[in-house]
Amino acid sequence: MPLRIIGGEYRSRLIQMPKGVEIRPTQDKVRGAIFNILGDISAKNILDLFAGSGAFGIEALSRGASRATFVDNNSRCTETIKANIESLRIEDYQYDIIRSNALSVFPRLVKEEERFDIVFLDPPYYKDIARKCLINIDSYDILSPNALVVIEHFKKDSLESDLGTLFLEKQRVYGDTVITMFRRITHEKS
Repeated sequence: MPLRIIGGEYRSRLIQMPKGVEIRPTQDKVRGAIFNILGDISAKNILDLFAGSGAFGIEALSRGASRATFVDNNSRCTETIKANIESLRIEDYQYDIIRSNALSVFPRLVKEEERFDIVFLDPPYYKDIARKCLINIDSYDILSPNALVVIEHFKKDSLESDLGTLFLEKQRVYGDTVITMFRRITHEKS
C-alpha cells in the first residue's frame, strides 16, 4: 500500500512501501504533526534512521531540506527508498542511502564528518532500541549545534538516560504512539 507525501514540492505524490518487510509506517496525521512542530526546515541536513520506505526523509526533502541520509539494514527497504527517490527525480547530491544497522552506523557518519540538523528515528517497539540509539546519537559527534532528535516510540518505551548534550524539548502523544523531541544544547567551556 503506497504512502502519500503530505507537503511541499512532492505533495500528494505516492511512494511505495517495501514488499515482504514488516514495517510500521508513520501515520499521515503524526508525520504532519511532526513537520508542523519542526516548521521551516529549508537547507537542513536530515538523518532518517530505520528509514523503511524513506517517507520521513523524502517528506523533508519535499519541504526544502538540502540533504537526507537514509539508514536501514534491510536490502528491500534500501531498494524501495532508491526506487521512491528515482520516481520523484530527486537529484543524487541530495541524498545518501546506507544499508546498515542503525546502532552501528555512527562511526561511519563520524568518519564522513556528517553533521545533521534533524535526526528522525522510528525503531521497532518494545526492544529498547530507541533509548540505545539516543545514547549513541548523544555520544557520537554527528549533530550540528541546536540539532533536533525526533523519536517515534511506543508509549511504554522508556527513553530515560543520562545524556550529555541532548535535552527533552517536547513530547506529544497520539494514541499508543509518542513523539519525543530532544534538542542538542552544548555548554561553552570557560
